[in-house]
Amino acid sequence: MADHSDRAFDSIVSDALRAGYGGEGIVSTHSFAVMGTTANTVLVGGTEDMNRELESATREIERLWTRFSRDSDIQRLNWAEGEATTVSPLTVTLVMEMLAAAALTEGEYDPTILPRLIAGGYDVSRVDASRVTQLPASAVWPIDVSTTTISGTTITLPRGATLDPGGVGKGLAADILAARALELGALGALIEIGGDVRIVGTPPDNSRWRIGIENPFVTGEHSAVINLVDGAVATSSVLKRTWTKDDEERHHLIDPATGESMKSEIVSVSVIAVSASIAEVVATCGFIRADFLTWAPTLGTAALLLFRDGSRAETTNWKDYS
Repeated sequence: MADHSDRAFDSIVSDALRAGYGGEGIVSTHSFAVMGTTANTVLVGGTEDMNRELESATREIERLWTRFSRDSDIQRLNWAEGEATTVSPLTVTLVMEMLAAAALTEGEYDPTILPRLIAGGYDVSRVDASRVTQLPASAVWPIDVSTTTISGTTITLPRGATLDPGGVGKGLAADILAARALELGALGALIEIGGDVRIVGTPPDNSRWRIGIENPFVTGEHSAVINLVDGAVATSSVLKRTWTKDDEERHHLIDPATGESMKSEIVSVSVIAVSASIAEVVATCGFIRADFLTWAPTLGTAALLLFRDGSRAETTNWKDYS
């Protein structure tokens, strides 16, 4: 994800509004802590009431999708032991998105990686140590989830399968909230959750949104600034959400081929896509797919790779957004 800090959001907002409406009160912004990170909303032609409604909707999504509560839809599915489970329509959308992403990437995005993430040391919430992910003894990885069935709001996972929304959940939440902002009457919206950015509708200058991509090596600087009219950008980084276990540094991006933290000379992958959820999925593949720079454009996405030595590489269509 692009960044998990208020500093990064301030940069996103200042870039987005620099050519905007000049303080005429047409743009309304709001920031709040949720999903273990910071969420921010920028509404063109919006109101404080709309922003509060979006915050409420985000908190409901977190309640349904968190893996740190046994009462969430996701944890009820994870503990269902192969039994049918009735969930919210929002959760049906999430699970369908995760299964579709796994199929699209031929398993390079793996929604069932949670047991390995926990084994690697990421069982406790990074913002509230009292919240711990627990899984049934039957939880296993790897596992084939192609036999998952969905009927209305009832989902049946194979016994042993467990799901972690992770970055895809944050991206999809941004997509859902952006659509909701327009439903509430905003003319345009920028929704950012943990650095995943989704924009829709009328930009502040009636032309484009300017989005800064964080430089992972220099605090407060951008590695790129992109221009979008409608779409999303997400950045995955091995420098975020890190911890040490058994004297080895770990991070939250798990290689589906090994079940361990990804090892790569790439430190961050930024992807522009039609939705934040797709951008998240494609970005994850950037660390492990050898043909990534030619593959990503075939999905209608553009990408920027940053390497440990400070060098960079980009898809041929990245320049279309510069």
